[in-house]
Amino acid sequence: MSGIPEKIIDFHVHLFPDRLFDAIWEAFLKQYNWHIIHRCYYRECIERLRRNGVSVIVYSNYAHRAGIAEELNRWNEKVLQEYEDLYCFAAYHPGDDHALDMARRLVENPKILGFKLQLLVQNFYPFDERLFGLYDLVMKKNKRILFHTGTGPVGNPYVGLEPFMKVLDRFPDLPATIAHLGAHEYAGFMELVDRHPQLYLDTAFCFLPAPYDGYNLGPGYLEKYKSRILYGSDYPNLITPWEAEIENLLKMNLSPEFYDRIFYDNAAALIRSLTEA
Repeated sequence: MSGIPEKIIDFHVHLFPDRLFDAIWEAFLKQYNWHIIHRCYYRECIERLRRNGVSVIVYSNYAHRAGIAEELNRWNEKVLQEYEDLYCFAAYHPGDDHALDMARRLVENPKILGFKLQLLVQNFYPFDERLFGLYDLVMKKNKRILFHTGTGPVGNPYVGLEPFMKVLDRFPDLPATIAHLGAHEYAGFMELVDRHPQLYLDTAFCFLPAPYDGYNLGPGYLEKYKSRILYGSDYPNLITPWEAEIENLLKMNLSPEFYDRIFYDNAAALIRSLTEA
């Protein structure tokens, strides 16, 4: 396959209020020495992705501490009303007094596909009992959890394959998407798909050009799990041009079915399953 695909659904975009974007970009610089090259706020992000051929955008944001999820989700609801073909994984923090009440209200919005848990930043375990009510809710209401639960770009006690497997021991049918193909424990996270039918993975930040480290298992795993992989860009929080990861994926010369599935078909089917009554 050559050239940017004609049909793209981006399942991993970040949109935040301007002041939070500014804080996140500064944190990336201080913590990882990452110079974000696409410093654009939410309206410009959406416009740029549309110009690049992304027809449907699925974005997320997260509450880095207790006490801000309510305000962030009011912002999400406003943004979702502004645009067609825009969906969201909403913010959630189990430390908030009325977190589950908020979640019960949000799941009634068909453009909210579920909730984002960024365990590397939020600093709680995926098997934290305060999350069990949320997991029950998303299963009951046909929603999903988007997890940052891998050890990339760095690890801490709350992320990694082992703590995530403890969640699946209790909730084997948890509808979840694992961001970044579970980096850096790619094989372990991808093989979970064999045993857990509600799991998907996204490609965000996994196919950066050299010298950056990324996915390293070769084409076999990608082809094997092509029905459960979703393209995600991580836009605008990128340290390389937007098209670089797409180009690297295309250079792998995988099957046409692989590219059709990950860039569009898988995501389209998943969104339909979450939004059609």
